[in-house]
Amino acid sequence: MKSLVVFSSKSGNTKKLAEALFAHLSGEKELCAVTDAPDPAGYSFVAVGFWLQAGQPDPDSQAFLAKVEEGQDLYLFATHGAAVGSPHAVNAMNAAKDIAKKAHIIATYSCPGQVSEKVLEMAAKKDPQPPWIADAPAAVGHPDEKDVKGVVRTLEELDLP
Repeated sequence: MKSLVVFSSKSGNTKKLAEALFAHLSGEKELCAVTDAPDPAGYSFVAVGFWLQAGQPDPDSQAFLAKVEEGQDLYLFATHGAAVGSPHAVNAMNAAKDIAKKAHIIATYSCPGQVSEKVLEMAAKKDPQPPWIADAPAAVGHPDEKDVKGVVRTLEELDLP
């Protein structure tokens, strides 16, 4: 199986999950930042990790997700300042699924990611404030070991060849 793990990460949160997934995969595999990612054609498994911007996957990840081919196995994972299961996080993952609707989405994983002080300061000045800002304090220290194990466990449950 030829695998590609692609990530977009400003703070290192999503990269941390991508590296854990990559380490767990066997066979021919490649790990790339989304801005350096090859065309996904020819890979039997693609995992794409992203952060959220305005309630959606970041723009670079959106552009890459649009390239995933019809029927290609795709694992989506995300980090965000919002609570897991919050409308903000769920809507963003649904947006990613919609962008990659041609793909065969085999799993998703979402977890909190610590938000930088600079981003928190900018968000606090907005009116209205972003929906995730109230959840941001609970994201401090994430992704943690449990989150990293969770993204890998989800992959293990897929029982890929």
